[in-house]
Amino acid sequence: MNHPRTVDVPAYINTQPFSGYQWLVLTLCFFVVAIDGFDTAAIGYIAPSLVAQWHIDKGSLGPVLSAALFGLAGGAIFAGPMADRAGRKTVLVLSVVFFGVASLATAFAQDLQTLTILRFLTGLGLGAAMPNAVTLISEYAPEARRAVIVNTMFCGFPLGASVGGFVASWLIPHFGWHSVLVLGGVLPLVLSVLLIACLPESVKFLVVKQKPVARVRRILSRISGEPLDDVGTFTVNEAAPKHNGSAIGVVLSKPYGFGSLMLWVTYFMGLVIFYLLTSWMPILFKDAGFTIERAALVTALFPLGGGIGTILSGWLMDKFNAQKVVALGYALTAVLVYAVGQAIGNIGMLVTLIFLAGTAMNGAQSSMPSLAAMFYPTNGRATGVAWMLGIGRFGGIAGALLGAELVRRHLGFSATFSLLAIPAVIATVALLAKHAWERARGDLPALNAGEARNSAATH
Repeated sequence: MNHPRTVDVPAYINTQPFSGYQWLVLTLCFFVVAIDGFDTAAIGYIAPSLVAQWHIDKGSLGPVLSAALFGLAGGAIFAGPMADRAGRKTVLVLSVVFFGVASLATAFAQDLQTLTILRFLTGLGLGAAMPNAVTLISEYAPEARRAVIVNTMFCGFPLGASVGGFVASWLIPHFGWHSVLVLGGVLPLVLSVLLIACLPESVKFLVVKQKPVARVRRILSRISGEPLDDVGTFTVNEAAPKHNGSAIGVVLSKPYGFGSLMLWVTYFMGLVIFYLLTSWMPILFKDAGFTIERAALVTALFPLGGGIGTILSGWLMDKFNAQKVVALGYALTAVLVYAVGQAIGNIGMLVTLIFLAGTAMNGAQSSMPSLAAMFYPTNGRATGVAWMLGIGRFGGIAGALLGAELVRRHLGFSATFSLLAIPAVIATVALLAKHAWERARGDLPALNAGEARNSAATH
């Protein structure tokens, strides 16, 4: 009589080719992130129409534009612990439905106060969706290609935001600004039906939560094409905390706490740079003597290299030390951003440096969720990724506010870009400090497989 086999899920996924079923998970998560990008950017595209139709001052749109950022932060912080408790798929589907309904409701807002409240609610859903998409795909990706797969999915966000601009430019003249928000509501609601029907729960989560073995067997069979009927026990053999506490407890625990803090600092600083530049670069260029059209074109070069930088960074992370690769990205950002400030007289050099700075900056920043997903164990991964994204959002808010203050003080083009090298240096140092701390602590679970915990789903 044959004894039932035991299969370790991460090891099993690592040995299989990337299957059509995993491509399905990647595609669905990519669409979640792309629609997230579309809905996040939507308010910027409709802002000029709001000013014209509602006869309001541009400055009064400040609360509306920042409301979603606060919502994004709150949604991420609360959704992570929920997903580590209730499941990645469950919280992801609820998030997508929530921001779809909120976006639809926003289309019918009649005044600024209602619009601000509904944008905040939309932000809650958007903020909850992103980290769960990252966590889910990271738990289905083989270790050798995990960073490039997660980073590829993350490219959906800028793609969704930029496609939103083209779509909005066609929709608004034909159907008015409401149509952009209606589309931003209908798309996630349609996608949520596909997610319910086609998206699996994280198989690692199912094992850690000791769900029925038949459910785990069914998912892994779709990945490998093998029946796995002879498997009686599935395990998740991974480095994990010695105590089996809450997900928040894992993120803040002694083995993970310092690393968590360094991830938060890095992501925060990255978003300070990103939001300050994307919000204020056209004004900085205009003040430096550029025409409005040329200022807009040069600004557009900054995110243009983002997809290249993100996928290249993911590929390098899978080949070399992931933390050093991302730290190098921030270090290059510091050098290139500083150089932009010195190149104002040379348009060719300026255009090249803006493109390269955007490639380095977006590559490093978009790699952070993948880095966080690698760092945390299954029972704290969704919370770890979500808290980094949520706390980092306050860096975006700080960046937009700092940009306004620098413009108000007439600091000037060169001085502004020189200052922006500082947060990039802080981000670099934070990641290198995390790396040094992990090397110094031989007992860190993420580095010591000997302390791995067995989580098992059995008959």
